[in-house]
Amino acid sequence: MIFETTYTKDNYPIILKDNALSELSSYLKPNEQNIVLIDQDVYKLHKDYLKDHLDSLNLKYLTIISGEMCKQMSYFESISEKLLSMNINRQSQLIAIGGGATGDFVGFLAATLLRGIDFIQVPTTLLAHDSAIGGKVGINASVGKNLIGAFHRPKAVIFDLHFLNTLPNTEIRSGYGEIFKHAILNNEEEANKLMATYPSIKELTHLEDIEAFLKMGIQTKLDIVIQDEFEGNVRRHLNLGHTFGHGLEYLTKIAHGEAVMIGILFQKIINQKITAYDNEDSIFKFINYLKELGYPLNILNQVDIEKIFEYMKKDKKNIGQSIQMVLQTGDGSFTIEAVSKEEVLDSFIKLKQLIND
Repeated sequence: MIFETTYTKDNYPIILKDNALSELSSYLKPNEQNIVLIDQDVYKLHKDYLKDHLDSLNLKYLTIISGEMCKQMSYFESISEKLLSMNINRQSQLIAIGGGATGDFVGFLAATLLRGIDFIQVPTTLLAHDSAIGGKVGINASVGKNLIGAFHRPKAVIFDLHFLNTLPNTEIRSGYGEIFKHAILNNEEEANKLMATYPSIKELTHLEDIEAFLKMGIQTKLDIVIQDEFEGNVRRHLNLGHTFGHGLEYLTKIAHGEAVMIGILFQKIINQKITAYDNEDSIFKFINYLKELGYPLNILNQVDIEKIFEYMKKDKKNIGQSIQMVLQTGDGSFTIEAVSKEEVLDSFIKLKQLIND
């Protein structure tokens, strides 16, 4: 399956299939440096597969720290110096092989080194079906997630389904959180279809029919980012579940998509209070569903909502001193509303009561 962006210029393909890594050679720059940066855990798990594809292309490659740890300023400085010492120039190209954090990090390297060089995304997780598309790249600051970044389109996204075979349950739940978000943004019917296909963690870990849902997620993301690349309007809807989720993730270090799914649950509590979209029955149904899938809801009993709120205040999408949250409305569409601290604190107390009932 090949998707294609439809900007007025500088479009890129998104290839989704088994053995997609074999397509990499078509996007390399002849007679220029093409340097691969690989998540070290991905390299350990798929060393033979990677070597089969990369060695024949005579590529230089570096392994980098796995996960969010790579998105630290000190590590960015270290790898930047390493790449510059390899005499890269503006015709050089980076290739990111890893999950969402790897793509964010390598994309930010590409956006900033020599004022911008090309890069290719090779996502290896469910979550990265979202993060690899749309051109948002960045690293973390000490006070919050993704606060240092840029918009920098990849030259290609090569999503090889082979890598999904070794994902642990935490990563499956994490990626599923973003798939579920895209389903909600489409319509409730799409979300209900997902819930019926994966009623518990047993079915979800088998990933049966996951390619169809990945296609849905990619198409949803594409439809939105092509309308609004720089997040001035409708692209902000992609932050559904992220305002609370990012704060929870940064404070507790749980997986990104797990935090987003809990953020979607929190948004349902806010919905009930502000837009009257959700009711007690729909919220309980969703809580029970998250429990069936093994999302770490109990972590809410261990966190300080005041600290989460401090992270929420630093969200780069806020306006003035108000917290901006994506909410569902009575007609099934989405709105971005200012939410007060009192509403956040009251909703958190209610959420804890509901998950413990």
